[in-house]
Parts: sequence; structure tokens; C-alpha cells
Amino acid sequence: MADDGQSKGEIFIVDDDPSVRDALAAVFTLAGYHVTSFGEGASFLAAARSRVPACILLDVQMPGRSGLDILKELNAQDYEAPIFIISGQGDIPMAVDAIKNGALDFIEKPFDAKSVVHRVGEAIAAWERRRDGGTLADILAIQFPGRDLLTPREGEVLAQITSGASNKEAGRVLGISPRTVEVHRARIMEKLGAKNAADLVRIVLSEGRGH
Repeated sequence: MADDGQSKGEIFIVDDDPSVRDALAAVFTLAGYHVTSFGEGASFLAAARSRVPACILLDVQMPGRSGLDILKELNAQDYEAPIFIISGQGDIPMAVDAIKNGALDFIEKPFDAKSVVHRVGEAIAAWERRRDGGTLADILAIQFPGRDLLTPREGEVLAQITSGASNKEAGRVLGISPRTVEVHRARIMEKLGAKNAADLVRIVLSEGRGH
């Protein structure tokens, strides 16, 4: 039941399993969202290019085009809505790849539908804060070695790390799980050649004055 007919926004659900689509559609509709479901990638891509939903839930294991292929075709790094990857237990490496290709976070099967709604709500709120706030601009305004190698989301995670936030605190601010913060942190350290968080801070504060 949507509160007084007011939708909280549209959610795209992309999964080839009708039971997963139906379960997620039911809980999101009850939570006040408008839901559009897709059983394959082509119709989803057409819809995602014609309008931007509040959030996308995309299964990583799709017939034909995988969720990873779909993310790349959508150019997820620059897409204007948060994208969650739905992954089974054995798909975690693929989910990590999806995050590197622009997915915001991943949801592991089997999942509790209510907690998925909660996580999506948090991600949408964080996305809106990000659009209105300047955390990314602040960190990327600093010139430091390797800055150009970072994706916008890695820049945001770096801003949290260098301000002293734990993975849990950074996740809360960015609307992602601590585990996903850890994925970004490892990638940032690899790109910047940092050994630990203190090293990262040193690199950022060097402001391009050499290593």
C-alpha cells in the first residue's frame, strides 16, 4: 500500500526467475514503490535508457547477457541511479567484478525481502545526499598521485577513509554494506600503491608533491 497514493519512486527488478521477481515486486509495492520487472536484459536496457528509476536490482546470473554484460552496456559507472546486483553464494567474485563495473552494492541470495527494502531505501537516500552534497568534489579537488585512476565511487570511499571513518561508518554514509566498502578500499589501495589506511592518508595529503 503506497502512502496516500504517493509513490516513493520506481524500482526496476531484472531477474530471469519469476518467483524472485514476484517476491521482490510484492514487498517493494507494499513499501510504497512503483515496480517494473524484467525477465531479460534487452527490454530492461531499453527502459533504463528511456527513463531513470529510483533504484535497479539486477541478477548477476542472467541467460544470454550476464548481469555484468548488462552493467557494461548500460555504462553503470555513469548511470544516474543506484544499482544493486543480486548474487548467489557462488557468484561473489562476479559480484565484486560488478562493483568494479559500477554496481553500488550486492545482495546475496537467499535474502530477507524486508532487509532488501531497507537497504534499497538507505541507498536511495544516500544517492540523493550525494547529489546534493560535496563530499566527492572535496576529495577530488585535492591533486594527489593516482587521483585520475579512481572512479567517482572510489573517490567517495577514499573521502570517508581519509576522514577516519570505519568500513561500517563509511557504508552508512554511502548507503552500501561494509563488505562493499572493503572491496573499494582494496581496489583504491592497489591503484594508489598504498600499504594501509595511514599510507592512503599520506598519499592524499601529499597533494601531488611526489611519493
